[in-house]
Amino acid sequence: MDAPTHDIIVSTFEASNQGRMHFGDVIGQLMQAQVESYHVDYRAGRATYYLPDGATLDCAFDSPAQGVADTFDVEALRAAIRGAQQGLVMYPQFKQLSQVAGCCGYTVWIAGRHVTYVGRRGETHIERFPD
Repeated sequence: MDAPTHDIIVSTFEASNQGRMHFGDVIGQLMQAQVESYHVDYRAGRATYYLPDGATLDCAFDSPAQGVADTFDVEALRAAIRGAQQGLVMYPQFKQLSQVAGCCGYTVWIAGRHVTYVGRRGETHIERFPD
């Protein structure tokens, strides 16, 4: 991975985690860096970014203090997603809301234009990117 790509990913990760960048802007920046997908694991406190050439980059963040709820509540998760899409919910709050909804992680498929959210028992919810 070249230095400019690394720097775009890290700066985007940091801005998002600090609530300074909306999801759409995150996707735009990561597309510029040619990120194909990324996976967020709340329980491990890690986001892994994947490039088409097989290169990866792991970025760490604090695991949730309250833990991930036991029950996967798709409606509560959808409400958090809608808030983020509308620019009303920034990423720090989205992490909290989605964890309370029982989401333990998700994969953003930039090339496939959707996100797969996962619950503690393997439940899934797929959310397509808005047009």
